[in-house]
Amino acid sequence: MQANIGIKQEYLAAVSHSLGKILADEFVLYTKTRKAHWCVTGPDFHNKHVFFESQYQQLEEIIDNVAERIRTLGHFPPATLKEFLALTHLTELTWEKNDGIGFIKDLLHDHESILIHLRENINSYATAFHDAGSSDYITGLMETHEKMAWMLRAHLE
Repeated sequence: MQANIGIKQEYLAAVSHSLGKILADEFVLYTKTRKAHWCVTGPDFHNKHVFFESQYQQLEEIIDNVAERIRTLGHFPPATLKEFLALTHLTELTWEKNDGIGFIKDLLHDHESILIHLRENINSYATAFHDAGSSDYITGLMETHEKMAWMLRAHLE
């Protein structure tokens, strides 16, 4: 059943497709953060292990919320690894060493890439597609990524 929420179906499809790309980015970043949690080594192991756990838990919640936003718009989210890898802006390549600083630099780069992508879409969701709800939603998502990026960046100072 189509969502009848005052937005043209073609606009709902466009925003849903765009949100699918954001979902793919979030899933790849989640997986990379899980890797950091599992594989980090070094004298700061426990500290970084716990820190990465808090980060992937936040990403897990984000993933669920983005997928549910797509369902709210009447579409189905991408939900396979093949779809995520085809849609993501990120790369699976990660730091080859298992030290905390290397993982942090890599994850920070991905958060900043997602932030740029989110910022580029905020206005188009509201103006081109008349979807103020999704515009507001990704504004909040951007703020969450800004804070997560700050937490990562603070480890590098």
